[in-house]
Amino acid sequence: MLISAIIFGLLGSFHCIGMCGPIAFMLPVDRENSVKSFFQIISYHLGRLFTYSLIGLLFGFLGKGFYFFGFQQQLSIIVGILMILTIIFPTILQKLSVSKKISTVILKIKNSLGKELKKKGNDTFFTIGFLNGFLPCGLVYMAVFGAITTSNAFTGSLYMFLFGLGTIPLMTAFVYLGNFTKGNFRKNIQRVIPAMVVFIGALFIIRGLGLGIPYISPAAIVEVAADTVVTCH
Repeated sequence: MLISAIIFGLLGSFHCIGMCGPIAFMLPVDRENSVKSFFQIISYHLGRLFTYSLIGLLFGFLGKGFYFFGFQQQLSIIVGILMILTIIFPTILQKLSVSKKISTVILKIKNSLGKELKKKGNDTFFTIGFLNGFLPCGLVYMAVFGAITTSNAFTGSLYMFLFGLGTIPLMTAFVYLGNFTKGNFRKNIQRVIPAMVVFIGALFIIRGLGLGIPYISPAAIVEVAADTVVTCH
């Protein structure tokens, strides 16, 4: 299912432009030195990837707990259903209550981000990317859903890393060229994103059903784990 992370990133980057595009466009890159600006942008992306990997590590570790207790496949089905529901009922994510403490943290991140955008130090771009990765985003939530279905912290981290990797090409082009995705092209891509999320959600459901389909829906994890225990005795 790691391929779904890259797909999320590639197609989701059109959504990212609307959310994080202004931040990327405001990066204080040295536009007179193409080599320096290239490495500054790479540093920004590395900051985002680092944050996404940390988030994936956390939720992958959580997913490991579900795997340990034999709930991995049930979780995969639940995540798949949630993905589809968020597309059918898009207000679900908007209505999720955010605690006052979390809102305060997000506000502090935005303030810190604003201060960093005014700097031009060597570590500024990595810091901007790092902070950018913590900002609320529907597509990141979808990727987190995928990370939590992984069986360990490393795979969860890799899932989020690949998601971030998929966003790099379009976000980089946006920094250099500005908003070149106007018109029907962007509208068509925006229409594809919900269909893509539903498709991946369906894959998660099929995976959780344990239909014995190699790579797509492997046999029930619980049964395999049970056989392993018996063999050890």
